[in-house]
Amino acid sequence: MGISETLGGIFLFDFDQAVVRRSGHAELDKHASALSGDRYLRARLEGHADERGTREYNLALGERRANAVRAYLVAQGASNSQIEVISYGEEKPFNTMHNESGWAQNRRVEIVYR
Repeated sequence: MGISETLGGIFLFDFDQAVVRRSGHAELDKHASALSGDRYLRARLEGHADERGTREYNLALGERRANAVRAYLVAQGASNSQIEVISYGEEKPFNTMHNESGWAQNRRVEIVYR
């Protein structure tokens, strides 16, 4: 079983925020441990935003969110060189509903191992 199949890889954010939720810390700690335990392992952090706001703003917000997750992982022992950050802004919604429930699922960072 691969690492992406054993660890949760989606971390949600509050509206217009780039602060890692405390509820995600335990799972992120597992990711940090996996990364620090295998220096050849690489992760891509994909930042996302909901559809509200301009395209440019949402791209920047997705990047801030991914960078917040990277900072957390590095603080827990992962190497910065193992982690790539990319933002998709609002371009790849998880949920296409145009309501708070859908938007909440789109405010996220996904961890993808490669």
